Amino acid sequence: MSELTHLDAAGAAHMVDVGGKTPTRREAVATGRIDMILEAARAIRDGTALKGDVLAVARVAGIMAAKRTSELIPLCHPLPLTRVAIDLVVDDRGVTATATAATESKTGVEMEALTAVTVTLLTSTIWPRRSTKA
Repeated sequence: MSELTHLDAAGAAHMVDVGGKTPTRREAVATGRIDMILEAARAIRDGTALKGDVLAVARVAGIMAAKRTSELIPLCHPLPLTRVAIDLVVDDRGVTATATAATESKTGVEMEALTAVTVTLLTSTIWPRRSTKA
């Protein structure tokens, strides 16, 4: 079990000690996609969703999530992020998000990029309101 960084020799979970490492520039990119019905994707793309600017809110949510990754994912080190960027592409089938996270630290930012893209996509999900008028 010693091959796994977050398990000790006895198999117990622990936070990796990065105290002896030298800080270096680190960057990670994660991409994800969420599919939805045509009506929802078009409302997001055209900016006509009843929720308002879905993409702006989703982008901010992703950035906020990256900054709080260590509070959400067990054993993650809190990192001083120097950059979080969210790129969004909408088509008739859904939204594709790409999150880039960067830091100058002793450990990587992969979990921050993954958390950012996940929360971005969750936030970009809408359900179009159907008319109740006859």
